[in-house]
Amino acid sequence: MLKKAMLYTVLAVMLIIVANITVCFVYPDVSKLKKHNPKKTAFMEYREKQWADEGIKKKIVQHWVPLKGISPYLVKAVIIAEDDKFWRHEGFDFEAMQKALEKDIQKRRFKAGGSTISQQLAKNIYLSPSKSPIRKIKEAILTWRLERALSKKRIVELYLNVAEWGDGQFGIEAAARHYYGKRASALSAEEAAQLATVLPNPTRLKPIGESRYVRNRAARIYRIMVLRGIVIPEYEEVMNAPEEKTEEVIPESLAGQENTSGPLPPSGEESQKNTVGDSTQMIQNPHPPDTTAPGTDGQVEPAPNPAEGLENQQGE
Repeated sequence: MLKKAMLYTVLAVMLIIVANITVCFVYPDVSKLKKHNPKKTAFMEYREKQWADEGIKKKIVQHWVPLKGISPYLVKAVIIAEDDKFWRHEGFDFEAMQKALEKDIQKRRFKAGGSTISQQLAKNIYLSPSKSPIRKIKEAILTWRLERALSKKRIVELYLNVAEWGDGQFGIEAAARHYYGKRASALSAEEAAQLATVLPNPTRLKPIGESRYVRNRAARIYRIMVLRGIVIPEYEEVMNAPEEKTEEVIPESLAGQENTSGPLPPSGEESQKNTVGDSTQMIQNPHPPDTTAPGTDGQVEPAPNPAEGLENQQGE
């Protein structure tokens, strides 16, 4: 009887586990994310419970912002740091997962890294930070569904708005204001690289500070952005330089002239009017001015082309 009871117990547990996993194929309704932003994610609820257990009074800080309101540098830095094949894969980077699994076997642990942005989104919205095999299976099912229901742009927009960037700082807009005092749209390439560095462990790592790991990894991400042409340092240096004060300079040829519009003055061959009092006397100019350049034998030398000799300096 004892053996049968143990067998039934094991079967019951297995059925519960299978049912718990199977329900992820139909619930929750991920298609709602096409047009609706999640008000609170599973990770936010997890963090609030953690604070309550520790007796910490703290609130979640989040400011939702559309993808067009996020610096392109930040989007590209996060993809480089977290999921470099994001635009090409269908939710899973099997090569990265294989390498992560090999490391886990060598170190005799189950960390199962190599998660894509789609996988991290599924985990952030619906699951928990647990690294159990059951959670990973549920994550895979939800990732598969997200990739089929949402566009890549929507997935990355959701991820950047729900990811944790610091203790209680959720979403890139909250992080940009908290760390740099600016909007997410105004983040520079260096700031984007620093923020992308802290995503794996946002409660311990800070984008600003003295962490050697953050500095080195951010520098590496920034170098990749430069090599790929995402960042042009010389352009950034020029565009970010303070504006110089300039004064309007009036050419000498225009000095003292109040109105340069109107009909052209008469040529040397035409008569000029000299008005004295009430009478107008016609004065003929018998000797028109010499307009030939010296040494040209009467030929007018053409004006030099201002475009000649100029070099194209774009991109230098």
